[in-house]
Amino acid sequence: MLVAVLAAQPLRAEEPTDFVPQFLGAQYTFIDQHQDSLHSPYSGPLSIKANGDTARSHTFGAYFGASLPAHFQFYFDAEMFKGEGVSNAAGLGGLTNGDVIRSGTVNLGKRPYAARHYLRYVLPLGEETVDPEHAQDQLPGKEYARRVEAKLGKFAANDDFDKNRYADSTRTQFMNWSLWNNTAWDFAADTRGYSNGLMLAWIDRGWSLRYGVFQMPTEANGQALERSLTRTRGEQVELTVQPAPGDWALRLLAFRNIARMGNYRDALALAARSGQPPDIRADDRDGRRKYGYAANLELPLADGGETGLFARAGWNDGRTESFAFTEVDRTLSVGAQISGVHWRRADDRLAIAIAVNGLSSDHRDYLAAGGNGFLLGDGRLNYGRERILEAYYRIQLLPHLQVSPDIQLIHNPGYNRDRGPARYIGLRTHLEF
Repeated sequence: MLVAVLAAQPLRAEEPTDFVPQFLGAQYTFIDQHQDSLHSPYSGPLSIKANGDTARSHTFGAYFGASLPAHFQFYFDAEMFKGEGVSNAAGLGGLTNGDVIRSGTVNLGKRPYAARHYLRYVLPLGEETVDPEHAQDQLPGKEYARRVEAKLGKFAANDDFDKNRYADSTRTQFMNWSLWNNTAWDFAADTRGYSNGLMLAWIDRGWSLRYGVFQMPTEANGQALERSLTRTRGEQVELTVQPAPGDWALRLLAFRNIARMGNYRDALALAARSGQPPDIRADDRDGRRKYGYAANLELPLADGGETGLFARAGWNDGRTESFAFTEVDRTLSVGAQISGVHWRRADDRLAIAIAVNGLSSDHRDYLAAGGNGFLLGDGRLNYGRERILEAYYRIQLLPHLQVSPDIQLIHNPGYNRDRGPARYIGLRTHLEF
């Protein structure tokens, strides 16, 4: 399946065309997370476990790229996931381990899979070049500062959209889904977080503009993707304003999904006529739409930008079912990162953040009536905003090895005042070459 996308990352100004694939890096991340027991007077099929839980996850990745003629590049990433998330990775809008998105559905197995394979093209708009930071899916060499880019193939929409210097990677920064991504942005993806699509970008001095269109899944949180972009698709456009590299950045995003989705209010009406609990899957129809908006701010303060603040805000209409990422219709998060240079540990990082998630009135009424989504389902609901606190300390033990103790506290887990608070203690080990 073909997918085209314009990359958020620059293309090289030096264009060797030896066609020989280069090994760009590899990583292994291990997360051990424990959930304490919590107050839970009742539970449903997707509630977090009242008696607590402990789970471990492992992700492996190897990343390759090759230079091609005429400003083209090709990238291929292989990954593997083993393990699971606490409480079967359900019962929360802001799940506590971002790596479990790579686990997929139960029947996918735990074998290696192709996470990304795509072509990348750049059209230079001048001769000025920059030196990009070393990164996965980034061939070494200088890149054009002003350019038009395109990306075509399989990858993740959040590879290019909603980036943030301080809250972007679950493997090295915050682990909660509501802190490394804007959870109100229901971006098109299969169960593991990838899709086929097209992304275009215009990157200039002080600003950039990106557009992406991706295949939607055939069902909520499904692995199979729809083939037709005319019948179903996920679209997003994002404007980034950043006066200079390393300076503050503001990103404004709008998205629209068209898919075979259910409508919460219609599902409630069907349930009232049948006398049964509502089922969003019984109401799905082609052509249903979901739209929303997101804002993303990063503000470097000191230490070459390694100490700074960030914030995100997101909203979607919440009329049709949460379909691809998680069950959040409104979100707001703020946080800070502090460089360890202040206590003579220059490569260490201390970070803390809070997030508040909410649901639309239609979504909360559906859950209160006993309906289930793909992550939420307590059987009933005493609605309250889900409030999340996370803090971690990332220790650079060796040049390629990091260890990060992590704590999370969640009030009203799954938006339910009758449940919680939920407490989590985690330890993450990240090895990267």
